[in-house]
Amino acid sequence: MTATVAPLLSARLSLTPKTTLTGLLDGAWWPRTHDLAVELPPLVDALEEHFGRITRVAVNPTRWPVVPHKVAVAGHTVHVGWFTEQDPDKMILLSYTVSRCDLLVIPPETEPAAAARLMTAAALPGSVLAAGALMSDEAATGRRMRDARSCEDAWETDGGAAPAPLRHPLVGARMIAMPRHLRR
Repeated sequence: MTATVAPLLSARLSLTPKTTLTGLLDGAWWPRTHDLAVELPPLVDALEEHFGRITRVAVNPTRWPVVPHKVAVAGHTVHVGWFTEQDPDKMILLSYTVSRCDLLVIPPETEPAAAARLMTAAALPGSVLAAGALMSDEAATGRRMRDARSCEDAWETDGGAAPAPLRHPLVGARMIAMPRHLRR
């Protein structure tokens, strides 16, 4: 009997293009689960070509039910630390060469359209929006879109607005006032 191993999925990652503009974030990451031990290896593999060997990761434990102290990644170990003072929507990765990479962490349960908007916004060069601000802006956008859809659904299901009553019996006809002596 042979066991099959599931292939390692690639990281869903959006990075800021290399420019002279520096922002608060270097991009965004959309993990598939809340399991940091499973999610970190593909992320670190994807980042190492841009940032060098990742050696340490810092997260806020609010978003991760279990924070392992060490995670094995392609021939080396990444040390993981947690800080409750850190923005819960941000992950900091440290490397030998570039020193630091700050990523917006998009919750796995986020709808694909919202995740795409967040990944694009976080990768804008020179952006001064913090991770928490991006997440709250997206939450507000999502609420506005749901409200607009519910209004549109209500419009469609109630038949729309009733037509306005006609002011004149002939639509588009000119009404000419009759002299008083011809009226009965």
